[in-house]
Amino acid sequence: MVSTKPATCVYHSAGLGFTDTLNSIEALHRLPARIRTEFHEARKLARRFNDEVLRPLCLVTDRRVMEDNDYLPRDFLKKANEGGLFTLWIPKMYGGKGMNMLSLYTFIEELSSVCAGLANLIGAHYLGVSVLCSSCNMKITNRILRDVAREEKKGNPCLISLAWTEPDAGTDQFEAPLLPIAKVRTQAVKVAGGYVVNGSKVFISAGHLSTWHMLICYEDVKKPADTLIMLAVKTGMKGFSFGHKEQKMGQKACVASELVFEDCFVPDEHVCFSKEQVSRLNISPKEAGLKVIGMFPGITQPGVAAIGAGVSRAACEAAIRYAAQKRIAGESLINQEWVQLAIADMYANVVAARTVYMEAAYAAGMKSMIRLLFERVLFYLTLYTPAWMFTLLVSPLFNLEIVNHIYRKLNFEWTSDEDERHMSGLGSLTKFSCTDMAVENRAKALDIMGADGTRHDAGAEKLLRDAKLLQIYEGTNEVNRINLFSQHIGHTMPGVRVFEERSGGRR
Repeated sequence: MVSTKPATCVYHSAGLGFTDTLNSIEALHRLPARIRTEFHEARKLARRFNDEVLRPLCLVTDRRVMEDNDYLPRDFLKKANEGGLFTLWIPKMYGGKGMNMLSLYTFIEELSSVCAGLANLIGAHYLGVSVLCSSCNMKITNRILRDVAREEKKGNPCLISLAWTEPDAGTDQFEAPLLPIAKVRTQAVKVAGGYVVNGSKVFISAGHLSTWHMLICYEDVKKPADTLIMLAVKTGMKGFSFGHKEQKMGQKACVASELVFEDCFVPDEHVCFSKEQVSRLNISPKEAGLKVIGMFPGITQPGVAAIGAGVSRAACEAAIRYAAQKRIAGESLINQEWVQLAIADMYANVVAARTVYMEAAYAAGMKSMIRLLFERVLFYLTLYTPAWMFTLLVSPLFNLEIVNHIYRKLNFEWTSDEDERHMSGLGSLTKFSCTDMAVENRAKALDIMGADGTRHDAGAEKLLRDAKLLQIYEGTNEVNRINLFSQHIGHTMPGVRVFEERSGGRR
């Protein structure tokens, strides 16, 4: 995006104020006190699930995928489904159990301290849920999420994936300024009764294990920013198939799938977002589409950061245990000063990572698309209202066009630009800082453990493999750095240019 360049760029330091980073202070009086209780409940649930399920499966699953890349951890999904984990953070009004969505971050950190790959199977599902909700189509959101709840009761895990990355287009779709030049290929052509889709998606987390796929594609691949459309594709639809499974270095438990669309017909009732649905708004369809892809990263990227915090913690704890047990020349390794210095740095990274993603969580409760769920009256009304009342009285309202129109206006028109900028930048900050700290901690742990750390049965080298992937998905860390600069610093400086196409194709 190119701005008129003045003679000089002037920096105003107000951009680094307390309100940009200390969201928890504002949350003390704005968010319901009950959410802190649910943070602790989620953490206790995660620790129990770790002991009963994750620890026995972690290294076994990693080894099985190494030996057979077609292996899928359906036994884990069954256990998670039995525990109600795929509906626990779905709002009651959509048929879920309604635990506050911010507590999911602490849950994911705990699981990731044992296995980032298995934790991401749950995280990827809620990524799909978040993207579905960002469409602001309450009718189809209600339909799909209630399908998840129904299948859970039958004993069938029903996951939702996000199908966005393409062979030639990844992070450039993720950032709104880059979308107009993204080399996308997956196209949806309008036909009678729906759309016909052709193209493919790659690196789709949990694709082979998911029932629903939130497909982001384009009616005109030469004008992706103007013609974005979101479709709900269900496994088994004619023309939709799974391709290969990526052979990944880390997070092997969470399959990365290719999704193939060959004249796949998607009926109109499966359209989550299209330009026709927002034609009555006071913003253009292009603006609405960019808001769709701009809303959910502020919620989902702190989830990636929570995985990073969990990996950082696992690395720190592994290094402490090893150094306390290892003896060199009759002396405990942990008594060596260089080891103490390294462990202190690792501990600081864990604390910093947790603080950063929790600040983002508090901000999400006040400024993101889920903010209404944390208004005190609605929060406690939802908490104490029986689920059957939502099914009987509230669910039918989601079929009304006027309800959907008001909800779209609320999110697409009545959300301030400042809040959108704040959440976008904060999401990027949490993502790259926490995942970089995870990689740093894992490297320090291997420095301490030496050759012993490379043994698979010790579980240490797996952490390094798992951590590296965190720097890549949900926007590469380099692009997230530029986005943070743009949203929290550059926008206050007239003349500053970001994501600009330069001569020779460089940016």
